[in-house]
Amino acid sequence: MKRMDQINVIPFIDIMLVLLAIVLTTATFISEGRLEIRLPESKGQNQPEPLPSLEIGIDAKGDLFLDAVPLTLDALGPRLDGLARETPIVLRVDAAARFERFVAVIDQLKARDLERLSILTRRP
Repeated sequence: MKRMDQINVIPFIDIMLVLLAIVLTTATFISEGRLEIRLPESKGQNQPEPLPSLEIGIDAKGDLFLDAVPLTLDALGPRLDGLARETPIVLRVDAAARFERFVAVIDQLKARDLERLSILTRRP
């Protein structure tokens, strides 16, 4: 009896080539995901009014601003207490500001479950 020391991979390669041909053939017929859908018109419902956003700023010296009005970190908490959870908040922090000031503001927001936050940056 002849001893087999090798595995014959030629049938495996043949099957893979057939599967590759099938995939490439069907891929050319697949749409690019653009569906032509014409949405119906609705006259009965109004669009919900968007909530006004709140802007918090920290300058290079670490001073805190709420909608361009200067205030302290202790005064920020009571101003945030009456906000709805869905209120969009924009945070502008100077690149030279201390990170601990940023973290303190984030802690104030998290303590009040205000998580709809945008942190503004600029592209280089």
